[in-house]
Amino acid sequence: MMLVGIKAPMIPMLGRMGLIPFATAIVALSACSSKAPPPPPTPQVSVALPLQRDVVDWDEYVGRFEAIQDVQLLPRVSGTIDRIFFANGQRVRAGEALFTIDPRPYVAALAQARAQVAKAQAALTNAQSELARADKLLAAEAISKEEYETKLAAVRTAQADLGAGRANVTTAELNLGFTTVRSPITGVVSDRRVSKGNYATAATTVLTRVVSTDPIWFSFEGAESFYLKYLRQAKTGERGSSRNTPNPVEVQLGDEKGYRWHGRMEFVDNAIDPNSGTIRAHAVIANPDGFLTPGLFGRARLLGSGHYHAMLVPDEAILTDQTRKLIYVVGQDGKVVARPVETGPQVEGLRVVKSGLAPTEHVVIDGITTLQPGMAVKQNLVKMRPKAADTAPQSTQETAPPASDATAN
Repeated sequence: MMLVGIKAPMIPMLGRMGLIPFATAIVALSACSSKAPPPPPTPQVSVALPLQRDVVDWDEYVGRFEAIQDVQLLPRVSGTIDRIFFANGQRVRAGEALFTIDPRPYVAALAQARAQVAKAQAALTNAQSELARADKLLAAEAISKEEYETKLAAVRTAQADLGAGRANVTTAELNLGFTTVRSPITGVVSDRRVSKGNYATAATTVLTRVVSTDPIWFSFEGAESFYLKYLRQAKTGERGSSRNTPNPVEVQLGDEKGYRWHGRMEFVDNAIDPNSGTIRAHAVIANPDGFLTPGLFGRARLLGSGHYHAMLVPDEAILTDQTRKLIYVVGQDGKVVARPVETGPQVEGLRVVKSGLAPTEHVVIDGITTLQPGMAVKQNLVKMRPKAADTAPQSTQETAPPASDATAN
């Protein structure tokens, strides 16, 4: 008899052996996913030592040119305009004849005054002769003392009349001289306000206007904050007050790029305007060819500080963090540090750093937007160079530019 048995299922050995490499692969993949990614490459930045300069700050103002002498020409005697000697707008010199008022009435008045002098002189001579005779008669007691005193009074009266007559001659001569109206100053004359044949009234009729042009004033108003700064600088001796020191000033016209007009401070007013909080001032500018015209607009830069030592860096190296200015410097450990600094104006195309930076520190001058404080960097040391020519004045201390500007020394 044959026994029939049921075979138990068997797992193939191949299948069991296949599970081992599958598990090993899972473990290997898990180990690979737990590894950290490779670090990014260390950034490379250019660094440089700050450029060192002794600089001077200049404060900027806006103003207009103004004639030092501005004369409205009025006649000193009345009469009819007889002649006009100038062309409208021409340059004239002091004492040059501009108008003639009909002189004939004043010639007659002078002749009359001289005749009165001759009359008074004759009366005086006669009175003196009578007084001389009275002296002898009084000595001989031939006349009374009262009659003698009458003769003496007549001499004194005649002397007074002669003095008055001579004064009238002087007045008549002056009036005759005033019939020729002359320019009181050297400058540029305006147009004629009267024509030949017009009647001009003394001290009333405007004949023309004459303004001086060389030298010329540049007038402006300064804020109270600048005025206080200058007062404190004068007190410490850093910068002399413009009241008594000819601090240099340079002026730029509206169509100019440079400051070509040189001058010096001459006047600061004695009070601050309570309405505007500003104080009036002016500088005197040489204008030998008369190019500068009263009323022209200009920008002036006035010496605003004494000399101080500063570091210069490019504007691209400076970051703004709200109200702070920051510069990245590389420490000895090769990591960048954010350094708060106080900045100033531009000099030679670079920005002045007044404080917060040492001359031996390496300043990052490019690639700063990708940096973070404490980040390690590779340094490429380069030399800091000016980006523009120095704008130092070519004039002397008497004739020399905001602390939006500065010059190196």
